[in-house]
Amino acid sequence: MATKDTRRQFDEIVGRLAAEDPAIFTRPGRRLPRRGVLVALAIAGAVLWGALSVLMVVWGAVGVLITCFIVAVAISVAIVLSRPDRP
Repeated sequence: MATKDTRRQFDEIVGRLAAEDPAIFTRPGRRLPRRGVLVALAIAGAVLWGALSVLMVVWGAVGVLITCFIVAVAISVAIVLSRPDRP
């Protein structure tokens, strides 16, 4: 019983807040990271790529498999992050 009353009160509060200021519940638009963050990501990516190249030479086939796995994960993350938000 208490959870239904609490839920009802919560819904009423949220409804009043949304009526007073609808901007509270809107999601902010996506912004590109600052230039410093992009530079740091580029440097980290270059170092990782160099390390993976060395790994392929040193470990042979196992290094190639690890590199392929890491590249596949990076591509998957990039695809997921580049999707537009769904309503």
